[in-house]
Amino acid sequence: MSAVRPRAALAIESLPLQPLVLVLVGTDHHRFSRLVEWADTWGAAQEDVEVFVQHGSTPAPERVAGSSLLAHEQMQSLLARAAVVISHGGPATIMEARRAGALPVVVPRDPQRGEHVDEHQQLFSRRMGQEGMVRLCEDVEELDRVVRAALAVPESVRVSADAELARKEVSARRVGAVIGDVVDHARRRRAGRTRWSGTS
Repeated sequence: MSAVRPRAALAIESLPLQPLVLVLVGTDHHRFSRLVEWADTWGAAQEDVEVFVQHGSTPAPERVAGSSLLAHEQMQSLLARAAVVISHGGPATIMEARRAGALPVVVPRDPQRGEHVDEHQQLFSRRMGQEGMVRLCEDVEELDRVVRAALAVPESVRVSADAELARKEVSARRVGAVIGDVVDHARRRRAGRTRWSGTS
């Protein structure tokens, strides 16, 4: 394994100028091994595509480049270069990708797999998918097909600056409403569990 570790440690500036698939898992302390391992395996098999993984608290990929955290300017540089952005379901990351002109492919963390404390990423991402603001992909087994289709038609995962500007105000209201719904749902779920446990 040590023979491939230097590839994972490549500086961002040294990435080859090939189509870039950028994978962002955020900074939550829960591991997101399912997505990082997919990116590592898929990226290693590509000859004409580069993969970079921001892996957070998840162990670093061994066969593709990556970093646990990214400074703001590094993030902006990678987003500007990326042909495809794959993101966890965090609202901040999704909106950052959209501001950079990307229609992100979103894989929400699954609490049943120990990837988060609750289902808020799934609820948020599904609503955003319904609004056409992300390309939802809950199963990593589907990512190969989704990413290849996106690379074949790059404009299918881009948000034009004019369109984004026109939708900015509407999108902000939509995102606010979605977050409010997700928070309310989670609050009701917690309250229901509390009431149930109190009568057991």
